[in-house]
Amino acid sequence: MTETANPPPRPDDPDPSPYYRALGFALREILIEKGVYSAEEERRTINEVEGWNPEQGSRIVARAWTDPDYRARLLEDGKTACEEMGATVTAPQLIVLENTPQVHNVVVCTLCSCYPRSVLGLPPAWYKSADYRSRVVREPRAVLAEFGTLIADTVEVLVYDSTADTRYLVLPMRPAGTEGMDAEALVGLISRDSMIGVAIVPEP
Repeated sequence: MTETANPPPRPDDPDPSPYYRALGFALREILIEKGVYSAEEERRTINEVEGWNPEQGSRIVARAWTDPDYRARLLEDGKTACEEMGATVTAPQLIVLENTPQVHNVVVCTLCSCYPRSVLGLPPAWYKSADYRSRVVREPRAVLAEFGTLIADTVEVLVYDSTADTRYLVLPMRPAGTEGMDAEALVGLISRDSMIGVAIVPEP
């Protein structure tokens, strides 16, 4: 039997990446050659994806806190309002969930790791873990407590399951003591985890 330069990895191979890198490069060249997309389109997409980070979401939340009209648009049509702030939302729908003194929202993807990447950047490892995905729907208060987020018994906790068609973004409550802060100053307070719902924005 003839051996190939890059044979498929064995099940016990600790580093199968060279094989998959070679496979990826070969597939890329075929797709470009066939005109599925161009090298320039690929470059633009890579540059766009590398620019995704949680600060985009923080700026969206900060504007919602300081601009009532924008907040209303964000809650009515999250995708359009996020795109208004420069985010490219690829999912058909992005729903914004507002936390209130009566309701705390938290987001999960029980199937895989569906996530609003263009707004929050790449999902954290724990978001993709089987432990988080299975437990937060069954015992959300316990999981939130492990993040250091204690929710009062008088507050309802709602868990939303992301899908390929629908992504969610949590609009956290604005903390006390920030009344005199403008949107730019507020951005630094707003964490990725607070926009997933596992954290609360702390007072400054």
